[in-house]
Amino acid sequence: MADHYDALETRSADEREHAQFECLRAHIAASKRAAPAVGAMLADVDPEAVTDRAALARLPVLRKSALGEAQKAAPPLGGFAAGFCGHVFMSPGPIFEPGGVGHDWWRFGRALHAAGLRKGDLLHNCFAYHLTPAGMMIESGARAVGAAVFPGGVGNTEAQVQAAAHLRPGFWAGTPDFLKVILDKAPDLRADLSSITRALVSGGALFPSLRQEYADRGVSVLQCYATADLGLVAYESPAQEGMLLDESVIVEIVRPGTGDPVAEGEVGEVVVTALNADYPLIRFATGDLSAMMPGASPCGRTGPRIRGWMGRADQTAKIKGMFVRPEQIATICDRHKLVMRARLTITRDGEQDAFEIAAEAPDVPDLASAVAATARDVLKLSGAVRIVPIGSLPNDGKVIDDQRKYD
Repeated sequence: MADHYDALETRSADEREHAQFECLRAHIAASKRAAPAVGAMLADVDPEAVTDRAALARLPVLRKSALGEAQKAAPPLGGFAAGFCGHVFMSPGPIFEPGGVGHDWWRFGRALHAAGLRKGDLLHNCFAYHLTPAGMMIESGARAVGAAVFPGGVGNTEAQVQAAAHLRPGFWAGTPDFLKVILDKAPDLRADLSSITRALVSGGALFPSLRQEYADRGVSVLQCYATADLGLVAYESPAQEGMLLDESVIVEIVRPGTGDPVAEGEVGEVVVTALNADYPLIRFATGDLSAMMPGASPCGRTGPRIRGWMGRADQTAKIKGMFVRPEQIATICDRHKLVMRARLTITRDGEQDAFEIAAEAPDVPDLASAVAATARDVLKLSGAVRIVPIGSLPNDGKVIDDQRKYD
């Protein structure tokens, strides 16, 4: 068990699915009673009927925009909080999130343990402690592991370097780029930061070249995927083959603009149900793109994996002054059952906007003109439609591809 945080990480897929959905049914029932907004959203849902992923996929999706509107109407948290809040945080939008004071409330202990943090270690925490919950997320996870924390926060590069040189932490946490800033500054201050040999980063992309630069400097860096609303969603293990899903979340990958799950391996929007009794966000759409990976991680953890962050799902664009959204493309597909997928590509024709819809479907007479008519009805715009072979569109999660040049 030394290599794994707990026995949950190595249970069978059937065990995990059964336990999570058993918990989910109780979670939905309790949340409907304790959180007014959840009760309203799931008013017609029988918790005992949510027995599998197909049943879960029939529940409504909660989008961040709707959460923001609910918070404006019913401050501070829109009726979605069901338990005591030890803190309230704010993210851009603004969106407000609760923070609990219970044991590892954001569940970061699992990610930190996988990255090498152990009892008795000292962690230099360079995530923000003000407004957003990132700093507290890491700190509560470190306490769960049994490590001490130096709360460095963001900025103040020289002070961070001086503190690290004196305290000799073995572990660092922060955004992917800031560790490089600190390490690059150390020689100017004649500071030895060689004690830092492990790190967990989040809040931005860890590019392969940057990870390799850290490795060349003797620092093993892993990354995790989390949000202020949900806490930990997924994390890397030393195998560095995708990100393992946290044991207390149920993740679906859906077609952007819908709540419809896509096939394994297909890129789509990450929708998360966190089994957090204090803040029961059920089918919460993150707006991020990813894809499920087949098989199990070589590290011995048996949980499902995603490929990591692959961009944003919100592809809303303006064409000739009209907003076009991914859910409208989904509506067009829904009206033509032969159409499996579609992508709207925006270009310029001279000095005017133009678009084409590529629709994956069998080559049926008059289907293109029928889809074009539906597009005019749904989008209030006219554009070309091209029928393409099923499976020929790129697997990148894009529903709207804006190819106009803005510079």
